[in-house]
Amino acid sequence: MSDVLNALVILANFVLVPGLAYGSQLALGALGVTLVYAVLRFSNFAHGETMAIGTMFVILATWGLQAAGIGFGPLPTALLALPVGIFAAIILCLVTDRLVYRYYRRQKASGVIYLIVSVGVMFVYNGLIRFVIGPRDQVFADGQRFIMKAREFKQLTGLNEGLAIKTTQAVTVVTAIVTVAAVFWFLNRTRTGKSMRAFSDNEDLALLSGINPDRVVMIAWIMTAVLATIAGTLYGLDKSFKPFVYLQLLLPIFAAAIVGGVGNPIGAIAGGFVIAFSELLVTFAYKRVVTYILPNSMAPETLVQFLSTDYKFAVSFVILVIVLLVKPTGIFSGKSL
Repeated sequence: MSDVLNALVILANFVLVPGLAYGSQLALGALGVTLVYAVLRFSNFAHGETMAIGTMFVILATWGLQAAGIGFGPLPTALLALPVGIFAAIILCLVTDRLVYRYYRRQKASGVIYLIVSVGVMFVYNGLIRFVIGPRDQVFADGQRFIMKAREFKQLTGLNEGLAIKTTQAVTVVTAIVTVAAVFWFLNRTRTGKSMRAFSDNEDLALLSGINPDRVVMIAWIMTAVLATIAGTLYGLDKSFKPFVYLQLLLPIFAAAIVGGVGNPIGAIAGGFVIAFSELLVTFAYKRVVTYILPNSMAPETLVQFLSTDYKFAVSFVILVIVLLVKPTGIFSGKSL
């Protein structure tokens, strides 16, 4: 029995806990993508860089707080700096919309044009990030590193394997739950949220009923900036901040949005966890788990791994292709809020 428990602890330590944290980050990222698609009708390829630039603002504010000797106890100081980063990201997104996207909106440009323009915005954001903070890895997490250490878990349970839970992982999951609950409350309970849903369902009918499209677009960009900054900061706290990593995150984020059903908030969240756990389960080495379960004579000599971790993002791509071939509308068949 203890061997089975040890095997389960290994899976919890290397798949379940990291998967919940990574899935929460992807879900928030996919939620931002799906909001833009539902309201503005285009795939925003600059969303990864929006996450990165929002995180950059948070890092700059965090450094300022740390220099002033202000901390948040056992929690990361970045949580105190988050409102500053969100505010700066909102300003940036609204300025970008005013200077770039509004022109094409008035021209009634096609979705392909928007997509190409968003790629241009992505490169501008990326250049700005590298100019301000540099291309190097930036570690800005502070506070207590672990809620539970593996050694403490072993002493508590008497098992051979330990379970470690990082503070940033717990903060990620709790923050994601609060953020998603706030987004759903806003969309379903407030007048502005209902206007956004009506605009997403039928733009012409929404305009006839007196809904202000400019206000809907502005709120959509504000929500996108908030979600992108929170998702990027949580990812940076959990891993570290590397500007180019957020560009790579674009693939799993879009895969999550499409797998769940692009345009559907619930689908975006479900898709985030599907992609996260798929990546971890396919690239995890099961040797220690299998060794605990099988007799010693049958213990494997190889890593018992389907794919190397180097191919983690390839898993997202394969899932994306399969979903597009089998069910292009995604699990929840989403097209609107």
